[in-house]
Amino acid sequence: MGVYVDDAIWEWRGRRWCHLVADTEDELHAFGARLGLKRQWFQHRPARPWLDHYDLHEVARDVAIAMGAEPITLREMAHHIRAKREAMRAAA
Repeated sequence: MGVYVDDAIWEWRGRRWCHLVADTEDELHAFGARLGLKRQWFQHRPARPWLDHYDLHEVARDVAIAMGAEPITLREMAHHIRAKREAMRAAA
């Protein structure tokens, strides 16, 4: 099990943003709650649950890393998403 944050490279409203993801939805929500994220900020697409995430600005990213989230590159994030998608499809 793990929680991950990718590189904060997307600029919006004067900040740089990244994605917070986890191996399971429960783990993602639990970590998000500890980080102080509101559940309404959860990005969910029912047809594509492997893309579930929270958006974090760069300061929150640093806090998440200090709390134990693993920083990963964009390439590693793509691999994580692909593996999660394949596992979900295989289980269906």
